[in-house]
Amino acid sequence: MFIRILYFGFKIYCFLFRPIRMGVRVVMIQDGKVWLVRQTYVPGWYLPGGGLKKGETLEEAARREAREETGAELGVISLFGTYSNFTEWKSDHNILFLCREFEFKNKPDGEIAELRAFALDDLPDGLWLGHRRRLEEYQAGIHSPQFGTW
Repeated sequence: MFIRILYFGFKIYCFLFRPIRMGVRVVMIQDGKVWLVRQTYVPGWYLPGGGLKKGETLEEAARREAREETGAELGVISLFGTYSNFTEWKSDHNILFLCREFEFKNKPDGEIAELRAFALDDLPDGLWLGHRRRLEEYQAGIHSPQFGTW
């Protein structure tokens, strides 16, 4: 419950001050399945990821977020694309990475309600639209860096 209150407060802060935010997401795929997370404080399914910390590289952030949200240690990662979102007063920028080599070594942290693998041709209801678009692009064979709207 406390994390939901913090999230709500963060949304108010973003509405009032309109910060430019940068985050990372990771498409983690093995055996034709993608790993998605469901968070404790917002509904729906997401690609693992989150915001950068001060002094952190994009790669470090992607590896940290994957470790925190899935318990996985990533092997080789590659850039999938960069995307922006300006809806609802946002100025969000997401750097998306692709990883096919990873190993689960720990459990997800407390902000993750559920971690599950889904077949790429049977994605769950409640998968956020930008995340679904990226997975559909992957399914369509688009594996080189892309740019656009999240």
